[in-house]
Amino acid sequence: MPRPRKWRKVCKLPRTNLFGPLNTRLSEANPIIMTVEEYETIRLIDSEGMMQEECAERMNVARTTVQRIYNEARKKLAQSLVDGKLLKIEGGDYRLCDGNERVYGCNPCHRRMHGEDTQ
Repeated sequence: MPRPRKWRKVCKLPRTNLFGPLNTRLSEANPIIMTVEEYETIRLIDSEGMMQEECAERMNVARTTVQRIYNEARKKLAQSLVDGKLLKIEGGDYRLCDGNERVYGCNPCHRRMHGEDTQ
């Protein structure tokens, strides 16, 4: 019997969940599915500039797990760009942080999640 999957902590959902070429109709598309936790690793490592260790602490998983999730996310991004396919972000094994978990630094994420993002 396989071990139960551990929930990954995610502090910010994407503003939109569908990306890709503008000339593709949704009815014809077979999108690449990126999980929410894969999106979170891209956001934390590439956008926020965190190291894998920091990302792992934030998501409450091992660094090797973050590395595996991040590598899968990068493959999916590359496949979407190179092959001109739609990328859809959905699903996964995650729970949203509630902003009260200061140990992992979620307080800043909590503000951004509720529309106070300054970007």
